[in-house]
Amino acid sequence: MDTKYLIGVFDEEETMLRAFRKMKEQEIEIEDVFTPYPVHEVLEKQGRKSRITIVGWFYGFFASLAVLAFLYYTAVIDWPLNYGGKPSNAFPSFIVITIVLTIFSITILSLFTFSWRAKLWPSFDKPIYHEAATDDKFVILVKKDRTDADKAASVMKDTGAIEVIEKS
Repeated sequence: MDTKYLIGVFDEEETMLRAFRKMKEQEIEIEDVFTPYPVHEVLEKQGRKSRITIVGWFYGFFASLAVLAFLYYTAVIDWPLNYGGKPSNAFPSFIVITIVLTIFSITILSLFTFSWRAKLWPSFDKPIYHEAATDDKFVILVKKDRTDADKAASVMKDTGAIEVIEKS
């Protein structure tokens, strides 16, 4: 069965926020909100908290351990070089490359994690609900089978939606 959506399109942030607040007050379940820039009130009240910072911390922790282990293995165990009697385990010489490779690892792994969680890989076809959704309009998306569609449509129209459309 095809999922049907009710889409409310707004010109301004304030009118969209007014509709968003009123829909939350009336316990109308909002599927998603599309905006041209981040609107923090929407992110907070949707209740979806991102754990990418926690994942990034673990990526950094394990990347730095892996880099230090690799550097120790190559410089001390596998191929020790004698530089005038200096110790092979010269930790200060490992610091800069460890920092650089840790930052690089966090960046690349976080990019892949975000792309995987947001389903943004090349072969995945993301639906476009409204052409101006992230261009210059604010869009509220409601699944019709999860809520009272007439109530949601009237709230959107009453609060200043320039367009309320149904789409499957």
